[in-house]
Amino acid sequence: MKIIDVDSWKRKEHFEFFSKMESPYFGFTTEVDCTKAYAYAKEKEQSFFATYLHRSMIAVNAVDELKLRILDGKVVLYDTLHAGTTIGRTDGTFGFAFIPFSPDFEVFNAVMKEEIEAVHHSSGLRLNNGELGKDLIRHTTIPWHTFSALLHPTSFNNSESVPKITFGKFSIRDGKKFLPVSVEAHHGLADGIHIAKYLEEFQKELDGEI
Repeated sequence: MKIIDVDSWKRKEHFEFFSKMESPYFGFTTEVDCTKAYAYAKEKEQSFFATYLHRSMIAVNAVDELKLRILDGKVVLYDTLHAGTTIGRTDGTFGFAFIPFSPDFEVFNAVMKEEIEAVHHSSGLRLNNGELGKDLIRHTTIPWHTFSALLHPTSFNNSESVPKITFGKFSIRDGKKFLPVSVEAHHGLADGIHIAKYLEEFQKELDGEI
């Protein structure tokens, strides 16, 4: 973890300007082509959810601006981000899962399976599972439907700096599969170009065979 010297930081004015707002968050919703990743997951008989979540985490960790956080009044850059995600239960509730990031899919997926089982055999939100600090990305998936916009609950704490990434049900057009993705971040730490870079990296990962 590295502490950013805000006074000499190129984003100093951006950070100070947006951090004064009650809600300094921005984001947008788009689609990525998941055709190849879906086919790869089915060929390897692995979870498509695990496949795209892992590739999302590879992409997130390639963008420093999405690894910045506000911690105890300071701006810090984490070396590695981990995955926080919601997992649904058969009773209609959900719980939080925490998966330490590994570039190795098998390692990542093994922990993910354990977390899914733990959620299924628990109740409530599981707020205290794992190390739920700020060195993560909050993911959620809406598997029942595609979407073109999204609204998150917000506490309007302008020091809340963990980005949110939401996936939906893929749609099929012209023989290709398109996964809706919503990304939200603190505008004092990141801009549209940085979300675009994540999406570009994510698309590369979805198109590759890992």
